[in-house]
Formats: sequence, structure tokens, C-alpha cells
Amino acid sequence: MFESLTDRLSGTLKSITGQAKLTEDNIKDTLREVRRALLEADVALPVVKAFVDRVRERAVGQEVSRSLSPGQQFVKIVQQELEAIMGEANEALSLKSTPSVVLMAGLQGAGKTTSVAKLARFLREREKKKVLVVSADVYRPAAIDQLETLAKEVEVDFFPSSSAQQPVDIAQAAIKHAKIQFHDVVIVDTAGRLSVDQAMMEEIQALHGATTPDETLFVVDAMTGQDAANTAQVFHEALPLTGVILTKADGDARGGAALSVRHVTGKPIKFMGMGEKVDALEPFHPDRVASRILGMGDMLSLIEEAERNVDQGKAEKLAKKVKKGNGFDLEDFREQLQQLKKMGGMGGLMGKLPGMGQMAEAAQGPGAEKELGKLESLINSMTPKERRKPEIISGSRKRRIAAGAGLQVPDLNRLLKQHKQMQKMMKKAGKKGGMQKMMRDMGGGMGGGPGMGGGPGMGGGPGGSFPRR
Repeated sequence: MFESLTDRLSGTLKSITGQAKLTEDNIKDTLREVRRALLEADVALPVVKAFVDRVRERAVGQEVSRSLSPGQQFVKIVQQELEAIMGEANEALSLKSTPSVVLMAGLQGAGKTTSVAKLARFLREREKKKVLVVSADVYRPAAIDQLETLAKEVEVDFFPSSSAQQPVDIAQAAIKHAKIQFHDVVIVDTAGRLSVDQAMMEEIQALHGATTPDETLFVVDAMTGQDAANTAQVFHEALPLTGVILTKADGDARGGAALSVRHVTGKPIKFMGMGEKVDALEPFHPDRVASRILGMGDMLSLIEEAERNVDQGKAEKLAKKVKKGNGFDLEDFREQLQQLKKMGGMGGLMGKLPGMGQMAEAAQGPGAEKELGKLESLINSMTPKERRKPEIISGSRKRRIAAGAGLQVPDLNRLLKQHKQMQKMMKKAGKKGGMQKMMRDMGGGMGGGPGMGGGPGMGGGPGGSFPRR
């Protein structure tokens, strides 16, 4: 997300960062480029105008002229104003009732039903809530079946409904059932239409009146750009929305919707859908998103993701093993590949690291993930002894392993070479003061040293992040 905007803005702002003095002229030129970059990112025109005016007002004032590094101060202002138009801080769900009702609204095809499942999983796993989901979409029986299937997948309760029932009756029966069964949250999926129409609005207004929800969330497709903001505004006028879920954000290279919705509706973006998987829902943090837009990475989200997905027991076991000098075998390498996949693969990881730019963009493609899959297939094709002692893998063994993985011997040779590089790094890390020395060898951590160089798909091995743990 934001790839094109990040490239344009970081390039534009780089030219002004080193300026010892800011003048009306260089501010004017930079703001013209910023304005153009935002319009090309499909940000709504009123939002662009308000943003540029606010940055200009602050940039020509005392705030910048008194700064020791005016160029850097200007970039800081841009970042702060990006945060301001997106909402400054994450706004959590307000679930005060028992059970709390969350009403989901939106157009057909925006990803509403999938978002119900994602949100249910989020509340069950991270908020420890007992969740019930129900579909009031009586126009598409397939939507009811889809939600039932997804509910099983995310391990939450499903309240059955049918197309013969009235939406209000379905929702009220589900809430009554939730009270009896002591559910904490009821999420109501509603019917979507291909466009905004009066009948749809009247139906969802009736549902809102009958359920008195704590949260009324508008689900909108990020890839529709500023149209997303316009549609959100129409729903906001018809319903007392409390927030927005931005779906398909991973496929939106421009980011116009994320930068427009809050300003146009006055309602916060509470979540972003970052993929089709049921765990691909992230709380929306304007400060972190602004940082990513400016190419500064998002280390906080990366750390949180690692805490959720990395098996701490296995990590500690590996650390002890390396410290004792017992090496880093191919079983360990496979374990690290699996942990990387859990964290969204190479693209997901690098997209949150500062300064990765085009390298992160390259890693988003299917090529990088395919290469990681090849490495895992090769390791799976080995015997346990070969994984523990890669040095015994000779010519005949190489042919057997490559054939078993459906690959070629050169693919296996590359894997063994990468593993050897990582072994050396792990050996250094295991010695006293070794971690610092290893980081210096890597050129400060991201400079294309052995951890990021010479590997699959992008000239970088998959092991760049592993030795840090």
C-alpha cells in the first residue's frame, strides 16, 4: 500500500531535507510536488487543499525558521499533518453493552462478510471476547452460507438465518440468543447493493433502530480511491457511523482512500484489511501509516506482529543452541522460513522496515514468496540426518533431494550456500559481543550484508531478519 505515493513524496522531500534555510521559493516548489503526488494517489481534492494549506501555514512560520535543521523540521510537519488528516491516533472499538452489537454496512463486493469474520477473530483472539456472528443478508443465500463457513474457520459462534426471514427479526433473535448464551459481542452482517439506493438505506436504518448498536462500521474497498470517501459520506448522512474498515488495502498502491475517508466523513478508520486471509486485519494507526507513507517504515507494527506470531519458546531454544556453539542446521533454517511466512512473508516484513523502498516493493510480488516455498520444499525433501548435517549432502544426495522437491541441483546449491552464510553469522552472534560485530559486518543492519544479500527473488536471502532474535 502507498508504494507510488511513498516514492513520489520521499523523492520530493529528500531534496528539501538537507536545506539549511527554507525560502518561500523552495517551499512553494516542494508543496507543488506534494500536491501533485497526493492528487495522483487519488486523494480527494478538498483533502489535498486542506493538507497543503496547513503545511504551508506552518512551514513559513516561526516553527521552521527557528529550527536548527529547517529541512528536517519541514518533513516532520508533513508527517504530523498526514497523521492529522487520518485521525492522529487509533480509535478502538467502543463495546460498552452486554452483549455489544456491531452493525456492518457497505456496498456489495467491498468485503463485508469477510470483514465480519476477520473482526470476529480479532475480538476472540486479542480481546478475549465470546463472539456471535449473524447474517441479515436475505437477498443472497450464499452470503449466509459463506458466513457460516467463515465462522467455523475463525472459531466463533454462528446464528442461523434464512432468506425467508426479515432482517430485523433475524438481528433481534440473534441478540436475544446472545444474551441467553452470555456472548460479549454480536456482529451483524447486512445486505450490500451494487450502488447506494433508497430501499437499502431504509432497511439498514430500520436494522440500526432495532439493534441500537455500540458500533456501526462502514466497510469500504480501498481500491475505489476517492470514490470510497464519497460513498462513506452518503452512508454517514443516512446512518450514525462510528468508524470505517478499509478493505483490500494491500492491493491499493495509491492510498487515496486512507487519506480521504476521515477528512470527508469525520469518522475514524478503525481497521485495515491487508489480505484475504482471516487474520489479515490490522488496527489502523495514523502515525504508523504516515511513517510508512514517508518511507520511514513501521517498526511498532512489526514488533507487535513478531510478538503475536513468533514462537518464543522455539526462539529461546535456538538462541541457547547458538550460544552453546551447537550451530544452525537446516531444521533451524526451515523453522525460520515458517516464522517468516507467519509474519506475512518477505514483502510483509520488508514493507515495515525503514528505508527499504523499491526493495520492499519487489518483495511484495509472488516471485519472492515462490522462492521461499522452493527453499522449504528442498529442506522437506531431505532426510532428518541431512538436515542436521548438511555437509554430508554429496552429488547423488543432491540429485535425489532436488528431484524430490521438483527442482534442480543449482537450486539446492543456492540453498546450501545461503545456509552456510547464515551459519557463519549465527556463529559470530553466539560469541561474546558477537551481535554488535555481526551488525557492523552487515553494514548497520540493512546495508546489503550477508543477511540481505545473495538470495532468492530479489538479490537477498530470506535470512535478513533472523539473526536479530
